[in-house]
Amino acid sequence: MNKTELVCAIAEKSELSKKDAELALKAFIETVTEELKKDEKIQLVGFGTFETVDRAARTGKNPQTGKTIKIAACKAPRFKAGKLLKDTLNEK
Repeated sequence: MNKTELVCAIAEKSELSKKDAELALKAFIETVTEELKKDEKIQLVGFGTFETVDRAARTGKNPQTGKTIKIAACKAPRFKAGKLLKDTLNEK
């Protein structure tokens, strides 16, 4: 599913116009991004948690040349699925 298909699905389920659904999705993405940038955690009970993790600097290999390279430390976003989401996906 791409962004356009997601907007259509949100519009259909929420009975919003596609334009309003796209604005809502855009606002959600911007808000999550801003909060993660401030090292805040966003917890949606039953769905999951968005948070940042610090990755330490490390060495790696360039797959084309095989040379060792240094990979700088960085922050990375992480999503941890909630119990309800996991249980829903594993229903039989």
